[in-house]
Amino acid sequence: MTTVREAAAVRHGIWVLCPAAGAAAAWGLEQAAAWITTLGWFPFQGVFRLVTDIPEPWATVAALVVGAVAGLVFAGLWAKEMLTVEVSPDRVALHQDDRVLGFDRHEVESAFADGKQLVLLSPRGTELARETSDIGTGKLAEAFTAQGYRWREADPFAAEFRLWVEHAPELAPEVNALFTARRKAVSKHEGEEAAELAREIRRRGVAVRDEKKRQYYRCAR
Repeated sequence: MTTVREAAAVRHGIWVLCPAAGAAAAWGLEQAAAWITTLGWFPFQGVFRLVTDIPEPWATVAALVVGAVAGLVFAGLWAKEMLTVEVSPDRVALHQDDRVLGFDRHEVESAFADGKQLVLLSPRGTELARETSDIGTGKLAEAFTAQGYRWREADPFAAEFRLWVEHAPELAPEVNALFTARRKAVSKHEGEEAAELAREIRRRGVAVRDEKKRQYYRCAR
């Protein structure tokens, strides 16, 4: 079995870099708090006035702690989104946080990378999965070919995608409803919700991809 994931420098480095960046950003805002209170248009004026009332060195200490904690929270959210791909001669498993998408060998005809998304195709051309990660295309291609799977250089069905519009006539009402809900999630930058809705759409035999916040779809053959 071959296992691929984001580089170790990324997986471990985020727990150091994110808190450090958060602390640095918070310290910068704390240092600029007095100046910011002179800008009437700047939001959260009450917060910055409160900061200027805190004596040193406690204002700086508080800023560093709050910034570091915010960075840790961000690192945790980032870690949850990281993808681990396990490829064996008889199965492909995609691990993300506590969720696992598993497919037997006979279900997977081929795989390819569409930008930062790993896509698995069935023998009928249906998209089984389309998951985002920062794993290099070369590492993914090597993992799949080493275990006997076909790796494609591009999406063989790219030309079949159509722009989704409200109440698309060739889609079932429930699928259109999922697309409508997903459009709202995308507009609100709710990435996890949008990804889960896309999985629900794919379970109904419809492929979905995004381009500049627009949804495109392809029906199964």
